[in-house]
Amino acid sequence: MTDQNTNASEQRKLRKARYVRINVFFFVVFLLFVALVVRLGVVQIVQGEEFSKEVARTESDYAQLPAPRGKMYDRYDRVVVDNKRVPAITYTVDKTTKTEDKIETAKKLAEFIDYEEEYLDEELKERDIRDYWLASNPDEAKALLSKKELTEKPSVTYPLQVERVPDREIERIMNDKSEKKLAYIYTRFSSGYQYEPQVVKSLNLTEEEFSSVSENLEQLPGVDTITDWDREYPYDSLTTIFGGVTSPEQGILQSREEYYKARNYARNERVGKSYLEYQYEDYLNPRKAKVEYISDKSGNIVSEKVIDEGQRGYDLKLSFDMELQMEVEKIVEEELRKASGYNFLMDRAFVVMMDPYQGDVLSMVGKQINSKDPKGPMLDFAYGSFATQYEAGSTVKGATVLAGYQDGMPLDQRFYDAPLYFKGTQPKKSWKTMGTVTDVKALEQSSNVYMFYVAMRIADINYVKNGSFNASQEDFQSLRNYFAQFGLGVPTGIDLPQESGGLISDPDNPGKLLDIAIGQFDTYTPLQLAQYVSTIANGGSRVQPRIVTSIHEPIEEQELGPIVVDKAPTVLNKINNTEEQIEQVQYGFERVVTSGTARAYIARKEVAGKTGTSQTLYYGPKREYWGKETNNLNFVGYYPSDNPEIAFSVVVPWTTNDKNHINLQIASKVVDAYVELQKKYLTSTDIALEEQEEGEE
Repeated sequence: MTDQNTNASEQRKLRKARYVRINVFFFVVFLLFVALVVRLGVVQIVQGEEFSKEVARTESDYAQLPAPRGKMYDRYDRVVVDNKRVPAITYTVDKTTKTEDKIETAKKLAEFIDYEEEYLDEELKERDIRDYWLASNPDEAKALLSKKELTEKPSVTYPLQVERVPDREIERIMNDKSEKKLAYIYTRFSSGYQYEPQVVKSLNLTEEEFSSVSENLEQLPGVDTITDWDREYPYDSLTTIFGGVTSPEQGILQSREEYYKARNYARNERVGKSYLEYQYEDYLNPRKAKVEYISDKSGNIVSEKVIDEGQRGYDLKLSFDMELQMEVEKIVEEELRKASGYNFLMDRAFVVMMDPYQGDVLSMVGKQINSKDPKGPMLDFAYGSFATQYEAGSTVKGATVLAGYQDGMPLDQRFYDAPLYFKGTQPKKSWKTMGTVTDVKALEQSSNVYMFYVAMRIADINYVKNGSFNASQEDFQSLRNYFAQFGLGVPTGIDLPQESGGLISDPDNPGKLLDIAIGQFDTYTPLQLAQYVSTIANGGSRVQPRIVTSIHEPIEEQELGPIVVDKAPTVLNKINNTEEQIEQVQYGFERVVTSGTARAYIARKEVAGKTGTSQTLYYGPKREYWGKETNNLNFVGYYPSDNPEIAFSVVVPWTTNDKNHINLQIASKVVDAYVELQKKYLTSTDIALEEQEEGEE
């Protein structure tokens, strides 16, 4: 009985322990369930939106589309550089694009477009062909690597593959136009970043090509047809000064790559490559249209939208008067053509006209006879006005006289004009013996000897017949420093790149000091001569020449918008002469035209100026004649003499006949052209005012 009671008690204990364990188990399960419910609640309620976004996560990428550059207007608001719409074919790479996709699409696109073989030969580089071969022959490309090299990263192996492309394959592609075309198309496909449209063809794109591609876009993934833009020149003049723009195929200039990167340029972006387009790139460059591409986790584009329509670049207002420019070009061409018949080395002529007070360049003309087609259209050589230099001859004598005054020479100083004799040299003389001459007479009759005495005075040298001439380097520098005050031998500061400062050579003998004083040794640009005579015309201020006078906001209308930058005239320095001294030289310049060396050739006697004939040795393009004796025929002047509106220089290098006076004929005619245009402008203004008054009544 006792044993039974014991067993019953143990069984109750066991059942009780079992119940406890079961209860603990269920309690643990309950806690786990509660924890799960709580976690699900957190996920669904607290973080549900975040996880939903993650499931449907997309990424945004941005691309920039072409926008036109800023326009250019002349001083009377006439459009001189415009934009025109042109069709183009583009290709855009996205995140899912593979190399084999590019090759396949290139083959299909090649069926619809073509290129001139000469163009392909010029544009395709050997590296482009190597890249194309590796892309189109992946198995053969892989075989170029050893087993060990195959384990390396592509950044290590690809340069090895490029280097090992067989020469025979490069030669084969170069001799097969269809393969070259494929190589070029593939190169264009691969020339940009993701979502950055690359122009595959716009130059010489035919309507048939554009239509064929447009009709077959479904089978050309990544390819699109768009309306692009190109530069247009309504006047077909001064195009070299306006400058060039790279093509979409060329993109940014490699020489300024860091400059463009710092300004977030795309690699295929067109940029100014010369002169004004280059100089004012920061303003002319547009704000490109911006497109947002939204892609899913796999890289597939799910939507796109334009988030910025873009804006044309800022517009430039230029100093040029295009009607005057055209008239001066016509005059220079006619006179150059006429005189070249008996001057076989003379192939160019220049005219620079500017406002002597503001520095505005009104006309910049350079014309050159085409040696390959002498009777055909002349070449535009306007940039030669500031990029090439020539001996100026007696035109610089105004600076020489003013330098003498600065050195202490009195007004009306007299010297005796007769040949000077120095030991071991030919006589130094004027074109005729003049006897006693004053400063004014020396300018009027262009006395060389007078200028020699001025130079010797500056160098503190007393003339002794048949004696030696011992000018020092300091003497050369002193005279050149005087000349530099006028802009002779130093950059003018014009807002154009690649300006020449003239050629200041080391003298091979002391006597060259005398040659500098009469413009027979150092060389200057036509623009420097225009700045020099402007300094005399305006009373002694060397004004910086300028092409751009203001920069404007672009607007839809065909007119200039609000001013963004107003470029005020800049005075670089004032010459160290008194008003009386400058007026003395101005009077001498007036006498040159009324009774001196230009009296028979300048029609308007209100012109003041200085003639200049420089004996020089030929150093032009016809190398077989290098060293032949020629003359530079020049003239600097301003009009009218009492209150100048324009200052100008005329430079005609390398004439074999100095008796035709082409420089003076050009000078006389360009002043006439300016005067007649001012009458026309005044009449037009009067008519406009009358019409306005009638309308108000």
